[in-house]
Amino acid sequence: MRQLLFLFIASLVLSSCSEYQKVLKNEDIKVKYDYAQRMYEEKDFRRANRLFEQIAPRYVGKPQGERVMFFYANTYFQIKDYNFAGYQFERFIKSYPKSDKAQEASFLGAKSYFMLSPKYSIDQTDTDKALQKLQNFINTYPDSEFLPEANEMAQTLTVKKQRKAFEIGKQFNKISKFDYSFLTPAIASMDNFISDNPGSIFREEALFIKFEASTNLGLNSFDNKKAERFEEAKLVYKDLFKYFPETKFAKEANGLLEKIEKELQQISK
Repeated sequence: MRQLLFLFIASLVLSSCSEYQKVLKNEDIKVKYDYAQRMYEEKDFRRANRLFEQIAPRYVGKPQGERVMFFYANTYFQIKDYNFAGYQFERFIKSYPKSDKAQEASFLGAKSYFMLSPKYSIDQTDTDKALQKLQNFINTYPDSEFLPEANEMAQTLTVKKQRKAFEIGKQFNKISKFDYSFLTPAIASMDNFISDNPGSIFREEALFIKFEASTNLGLNSFDNKKAERFEEAKLVYKDLFKYFPETKFAKEANGLLEKIEKELQQISK
């Protein structure tokens, strides 16, 4: 029975392949259209994509052109070729801005660029493009059923960009343990991050790192600069506890403050 079942399935596959190859070579556009639509409905998106690629130019300006172009773009999305999906959805929106599918195409186009966004440590050009596309969608379709997912994706990308900026400053601070010349860029980097990202999930740690770097800058300064830099560090300490009274960095921050106070006492003597 197993052998019979295997042979039956194999014959179906071979028959399907043979039929598909015949349709690919067929010059009748209607035959290709019908078969492409069938493959699309059966979720065989790779075959559908190949056929839509062949017939799409010939349906430009025809009643079925809108349907063909949307299906063609969506087959790229379904096979995870997000570069071409984003491009084809953009073409669809330009060609059919009043289409009933314009909203979905705009969302799927933005989602295509979202899927292309790399991890935070790599160049974020694609992330910027995805954010722009998502923001355009959110502004254009504020009542869309896709809005919750669009907002979630936009938030994910925003956090990714924030993390990249945060990690740069964090890295400066790590290097400063071995090279004090990196303390100033560490402070400046965290200062910029805090100003640019007031609601970031990294804000608490950024404030602590800025305080740590400011303290170490004071400790490694010339005597005539120490008092001024320690006072600047104490202001960062106040900000940390002002915005995060229950900060998880309380123990480390208080330990650094004790060092500052001892140094200031020595200076005053």
